[in-house]
Amino acid sequence: MARRRQAVTIKHVAADAGVSLQTVSRVINNEPNVRPEMQAKVQASIDKLGYVPSIAAQRMSGSRSYLILALNDRDRTISDWRNRQGADWVDQMLLGGMLKCAEHGYRLIFELVDTHSDHIERELTAAVAALQPDGVILTPPHSDNALITGYLARQDIPFARISPGVPGDGIALNMNDAGAAAMATDHLVAKGHKRIGFISGPDEYSVSGWRTEGWREAMARHGLATEGLFEEGDFSFESGKIAAEALLSRTPRATAIIASNDQMALATLEIARDKGLAVPADLSVISFDNTPIVRLTHPQLTAVDQPIADVTAKAVELLIAAQRDNEWPDGPVVVPAGLVERESTAPPP
Repeated sequence: MARRRQAVTIKHVAADAGVSLQTVSRVINNEPNVRPEMQAKVQASIDKLGYVPSIAAQRMSGSRSYLILALNDRDRTISDWRNRQGADWVDQMLLGGMLKCAEHGYRLIFELVDTHSDHIERELTAAVAALQPDGVILTPPHSDNALITGYLARQDIPFARISPGVPGDGIALNMNDAGAAAMATDHLVAKGHKRIGFISGPDEYSVSGWRTEGWREAMARHGLATEGLFEEGDFSFESGKIAAEALLSRTPRATAIIASNDQMALATLEIARDKGLAVPADLSVISFDNTPIVRLTHPQLTAVDQPIADVTAKAVELLIAAQRDNEWPDGPVVVPAGLVERESTAPPP
């Protein structure tokens, strides 16, 4: 029976290079004050032995764990996964976060936490004790959970809050959701629409209020009324059907609808078909999210493109700077959304 090959460790590298473990660790972690000739010597041993740095080895250099912990909403994420609806938010968050972490020699750990749980602080305590993260990324609705932010602040762990609804500790980042909703509204007004309906998300998500405000502000700026043109959903397909049914049953009806996520936009397309309305000839539709599914609909949906990967990557950069150099941004960091025009918008009938 063949013997299992022994894994190369930091001790092997140190012995081969004739240096201390701490010196190897400083080279691995790109620490300052390492002489170029020593850097080259250690790197030559790493290349020769085929050594791959481990998290344990990286931690030897000091207090850093080289881990960033990202928390997402458990119930909604698992529900999407079980319904096989996809979770593009999660995919994009992992894409941006993991790639940016890799650039800096860090790793991204993804955890699901129930923001409404009575045991949330116990869950966080266990995760932090096990992982000792250098920073934490909070996504909505965790971004506004005082139990989470308070605990992280007391533990002196840098954390980033994506789209927080209230001021507080941590690094705040957003995608200018109000501006994005206004941009979508302006796009429809430019095509001649005056009765532009809006389907919001639930109140527990701060982005829901921002998007609604952006739509209302843009409508007011153009001198357009909003009465009878607003419905609230909960980001689910079924809630989108109920909201679209209400908007399209009124007289005069909306000639365009902005839905606050792709699921509710898809529901709007279905209700429009049921009522014999052609999109975009009779009804224009704009979605938020811009997940891959909007390119598979008929017609393809015009959508607000949320730069989730870019925001998460920026959060990683800021957390590393805060932990390593004690550098903090002066205020909220904005990574603006864009609008991708496709086939679902046209002048009103």
